[in-house]
Amino acid sequence: MTGPEQDAPAPAVPHAGALLTVTGADRPGVTARLFGALAEVPRLEVVDVEQVVVHGQLVLGVVVHEHGGDDDDALVARLAGPAAAVGQATGVQVQVEPAGGAHGLADDGVRRHHVIVLGRPVPPGAVGGAARAIAEVGGNIDAIRRLSDYPVTSFELTVSGAEAGALRAALGAVAAATGADVAVEQVGLARRSKRLIVLDVDSTLVRGEVIDELAARAGRAAEVARITAAAMNGELDFEQSLRARVAALAGLPVAVLDEVREHLVLTPGARTLIRTLQRLGFRCGIVSGGFTQITDPLAASLGLDFAAANTLEVADGVLTGGLVGEIVDRPGKARALARFAAEHGIPLEQTVAVGDGANDLDMLSTAGLGIAFNAKPFVREQAHTALNQPYLDAVLQVLGFTRDEVLDAV
Repeated sequence: MTGPEQDAPAPAVPHAGALLTVTGADRPGVTARLFGALAEVPRLEVVDVEQVVVHGQLVLGVVVHEHGGDDDDALVARLAGPAAAVGQATGVQVQVEPAGGAHGLADDGVRRHHVIVLGRPVPPGAVGGAARAIAEVGGNIDAIRRLSDYPVTSFELTVSGAEAGALRAALGAVAAATGADVAVEQVGLARRSKRLIVLDVDSTLVRGEVIDELAARAGRAAEVARITAAAMNGELDFEQSLRARVAALAGLPVAVLDEVREHLVLTPGARTLIRTLQRLGFRCGIVSGGFTQITDPLAASLGLDFAAANTLEVADGVLTGGLVGEIVDRPGKARALARFAAEHGIPLEQTVAVGDGANDLDMLSTAGLGIAFNAKPFVREQAHTALNQPYLDAVLQVLGFTRDEVLDAV
């Protein structure tokens, strides 16, 4: 007795391929007329489409296969008449050529990356340099689209065939030489599946360092600034430096905390970033090496989902120079990120962290995407990607959101 019959694999079906490229002034109906003409040609299937409009000029590429055909040139000849008719009716140019082995959107096993070039403005040398760097590491630019024109100009290049490490190193040199930001992310659903973001506070969400402001009011500004700089550059253990700086605040009236908080200045684009991500379904919060007396009211005013920071000890209306509770230091920031993600049922690979200092590094590496924002060189070198623009909402472009998507969310 034989077992159940197994279906034999379907034999490969031959096909001819053609690429139609449409260029000219964009106007309503061009795409509809082209596909209407293709619908009249027997046995055609559409396997790839790419369209872009740049300042009113249309570029549309369509790859079609003829089911059962095996002669690209014969298919091109059959499509020449319909293509010419579309061009005559719409005023565009329609070029038809053999597809040259184009296989549409099927997975060919080649790893792809998004390369985002940002600047205000973006110099031509940044785009040209990125293109050369991509080619030098064996990559190919498959597509380019503009993500935004305000507050920064940004372009997204889809690149295939390059190894991630080599690509990041080559593009990092371009960024350093041109002053533009160049970020690299792997193509895939994970990029647009991010659902939680944590922001550092001092010099990220807000301008300046809160502890420096407090020290100025205590007459210890120079001393504390030196300790802060050393800690942010990774030269000092953060907890030790924090306790030393807090000790310098002993005797400061607690009312000063309210004064400093009221004078906080948000980084440009901070509200847009938070509001946009919230409307897109993100959980948003802050994780700070600063103080809950500052960060908790700030989080409440911005409608954030969570906040973690250190707590200054207060007695008889003045600061004692000490801290109470768990210290939020470099590893503490990473723990807070993991705790918030777990509380909201979000995998760490779907989280984003943004920060500028050495004490943010564990948090940046723990997140699915860690972004160094106007960070020290030590931090930029170790983060997944870096932004040196003065606008915090440029993070949205790194996440792949266009300016139109941001406006729709707002």
